[in-house]
Amino acid sequence: MGKTGTVLRELRGAQKTAKGVSLYSRYVNRPAGRFFAAVACRMGLTPNQVTLISAAFTFAAIASVALVRPSFGLAVAAYAGLAIGFALDSADGQLARLTGGGGPDGEWLDHVVDCAKMILVHTAVLISFQRFSGLPGEGWLLLPLGFLFTAVLTFCAGLLREQLGRAAALPTAGTGTAAPVSRLRALVLLPADYGVFCLVFLLLGDRTAFRLGYAALAAVHALFLVAFLAKWFSELRALRTVD
Repeated sequence: MGKTGTVLRELRGAQKTAKGVSLYSRYVNRPAGRFFAAVACRMGLTPNQVTLISAAFTFAAIASVALVRPSFGLAVAAYAGLAIGFALDSADGQLARLTGGGGPDGEWLDHVVDCAKMILVHTAVLISFQRFSGLPGEGWLLLPLGFLFTAVLTFCAGLLREQLGRAAALPTAGTGTAAPVSRLRALVLLPADYGVFCLVFLLLGDRTAFRLGYAALAAVHALFLVAFLAKWFSELRALRTVD
């Protein structure tokens, strides 16, 4: 256990900046990922192996949402699988930074898994709605499709913003001295955090509560999408003036 403690201390010095990160990711998911990364290091796992373990937890939870009738037991199991998968998704990057075992293949695999879970989780909700929910109207089936559209567009637009910014040599934050982080911004970003999205699955035991909670998050994510698109377009447009 002492060795795990040493690894944990080393991991604390290999963290990405907290800028642009919500309170959930900063105080819940990253510390959980740090613990999993330390355990993975002791076990001799590679970052890619941790990514695949993360995918196994996530996809098992998603499959349960689509295939099992909603209940309070399912709610706990689905949330646990999604939350552990998310923490392991943080662990693979932390392990890579600690061991220097990361690379383009790892980054590619991580993004593929992220994209797959984004598509499948909303597809699973759509299937669950159709099979089990007894919806008050068929129009509710459009909700998971709209949420899926919002999630995928946000993911792709954000990834393109990052890649185009790198191509233009736009300065990015590293792991050194970070600029002051706004706690207010971290609080505002909470509804857009995937970890907070996972929490809505704790409502699966009550079909109406889950449907309304899911709809509320979908509306909030749509508002964030509009804000993010405007911000990213403005930043990329400003690069035209950068020599």
